[in-house]
Amino acid sequence: MLDSTVAMFKLFFALMLFFIQDDPVSISSPQPGDELRGQVEITGSMTVPNFASAELAFNYAASTSADNWFAIQTFPQPVAGPALAVWDTASITDGNYTLRLRVFLQDGSFQDSIVSDLKISNDVPIPTEVIPTETSLPQFSAAAPLPVLTESPAAAVVIYPSATPLPTNPATVTTASIYSTFGRGALVVLAFFLFFFLLLRLRRSA
Repeated sequence: MLDSTVAMFKLFFALMLFFIQDDPVSISSPQPGDELRGQVEITGSMTVPNFASAELAFNYAASTSADNWFAIQTFPQPVAGPALAVWDTASITDGNYTLRLRVFLQDGSFQDSIVSDLKISNDVPIPTEVIPTETSLPQFSAAAPLPVLTESPAAAVVIYPSATPLPTNPATVTTASIYSTFGRGALVVLAFFLFFFLLLRLRRSA
């Protein structure tokens, strides 16, 4: 009787962990709106059951082709750590880009994690704060006439050219992801009812 109750608890908690766990396919860094320069470390997760392979790729945000993706790195095995790859943004043109992590499963399906509105700005100089330098004050003496003060021209303001705004990809929320969320919730509730029903039956039969 005790062994069966322990086994039921283990099954219940396994079901709970499966349905309430975070999205196993995700990109945690960079995030939408980030400005990227040089070597950029990409972190995330791809630990899913039935893993077959994975691909990390990018495309130009203004591209009209849905298949115009360029691979950054492919993965024959899942990566356990948060660091997935290093993206060399210096090798591509400045602009707005979209990053995608696609994990292929053994049944032929795949799961995506997409980060849009990434701004690559390698050719735009980093603005620096201009600190005014101190100037020595003129020395006055009783015998010498006072110098005539003249207004110095205003310090020149350096204006950096701004990147031409490009259309950004809207955040994609599919109907399938909404149905998947409701389905997980329903399965969790069903698991609760099933657990308490079996527990009640075991107590009656004891």
